[in-house]
Amino acid sequence: MAAARRIVVKVGSSSLTTAAGGLDADRVDALVDVLAKVLDGDGKGDGGRDGDGKGGTNGKEIVLVSSGAIAAGLAPLGLDRRPRDLARQQAAASVGQGLLVARYTASFARYGRRVGQVLLTTDDTSRRAHYRNATRTLDQLLAMGALPIVNENDTVATDEIRFGDNDRLAALVAHLVRADLLVLLSDVDGLYDGDPRTPGSSRIDEVRGPKDLTGVSIGSAGRSGVGTGGMVTKVEAARIATAAGVPVVLTSASRAGDALLGRHTGTFFHRTGRRSANRLLWLAHASAPRGALTLDDGAVRAVVERRTSLLPAGIAAVEGEFTAGDPVELRDTEGHPVARGLVNFDAKEIPQLIGRSTRDLARELGPAYEREVVHRDDLVVLD
Repeated sequence: MAAARRIVVKVGSSSLTTAAGGLDADRVDALVDVLAKVLDGDGKGDGGRDGDGKGGTNGKEIVLVSSGAIAAGLAPLGLDRRPRDLARQQAAASVGQGLLVARYTASFARYGRRVGQVLLTTDDTSRRAHYRNATRTLDQLLAMGALPIVNENDTVATDEIRFGDNDRLAALVAHLVRADLLVLLSDVDGLYDGDPRTPGSSRIDEVRGPKDLTGVSIGSAGRSGVGTGGMVTKVEAARIATAAGVPVVLTSASRAGDALLGRHTGTFFHRTGRRSANRLLWLAHASAPRGALTLDDGAVRAVVERRTSLLPAGIAAVEGEFTAGDPVELRDTEGHPVARGLVNFDAKEIPQLIGRSTRDLARELGPAYEREVVHRDDLVVLD
């Protein structure tokens, strides 16, 4: 933890806002104080930048994934609670996102630091070109000494292209920027083996794999009522990040400094997989399938075991409405999902391709049809 150079920090709405909605300036400033002093390296809070104004004096870089846009927009719009309908959530996000970034900008300016806003949807990261653009933007912001503040683009995201919670987004951003550590800040100081408010519950200091969580009761909702996540989403985020080779610390916002400085705090999730420099993690965890293709037994074996592309000859059925480039689920004949990929044809084109060879299709329909339905580079096998 102490040796981590590039760190992704995720903070939830409950750590930044009041339960009634609206930003709590003191809470935002307290978090910024911690982040700035970690970047300073000496803890003196003097700005801590090199002569060219880039990065921290100790070589550390921080990407902040911050919730709070919708919560910040509640009070200004006269809403007493988080709306359930998407349209009013988008309206609240539109008002609140500006307030949130303005508050961060002013707070980091006390340390002479710049921030840059990065708003993402799943489409920005599961498609190849968009994924590269997101990576390039974040890398360039860090190279130029700005601290990226990432959030889901709630203003335009629909139910079909939403991450759903910023815990999962943070795990995927940690993979995107090749982070050395992910710190998830909550309103409790770690993962407990039961309700932390119940006598006898104890904190779990380390998680080395799924077996360590056998029998653990994990709550599904936070206390504040202004966020969307809970401990379930944080544990899932930790699973995604550690499988991608990024260790995770889960602790409270009040103990962020300890986590970032490598001190013992909260729950530490050990990495369970290897770091991978591709976007398939996003395809597996961030994309919502727009339809499904049923594969025959031979195609299932080819895709799952040999990791080949999906050809028209292996398709048995199609369902849903999608266009070329959309994510689709690949299922076996019993309806079990086996993979996910970006399809190369519209849904209405697929029926005429089913069970046929690419050579026959090219001869009858033209050379544009002599290609894979899902290319192996755009396909991920599910666990």
